[in-house]
Amino acid sequence: MLASGNGNAMQCVANLVRIVRGECVYDRVKGINSTLIDRPGNVARPLIKEDIRWLIKTYEPRVKLDSVELDALAAKIGEHKLSIVATVEE
Repeated sequence: MLASGNGNAMQCVANLVRIVRGECVYDRVKGINSTLIDRPGNVARPLIKEDIRWLIKTYEPRVKLDSVELDALAAKIGEHKLSIVATVEE
């Protein structure tokens, strides 16, 4: 999270996808499902995308999600690059 500007819709989206489910004490379903992280890429990728869609739709209604892309940067060590294309609805 940033020191300021966290009320910006796109910053809220960035913050949401950096949280692991269960990390937020008073809202245990906020964040990415941690059980998807250690799954093989071909299994986890569509599930993570759907989880991100649900997360943004549920917690950030100001944003219209256009697409979610998840690219493997280093498949052997499980690193992924997340790209979210969204627009702010006013």
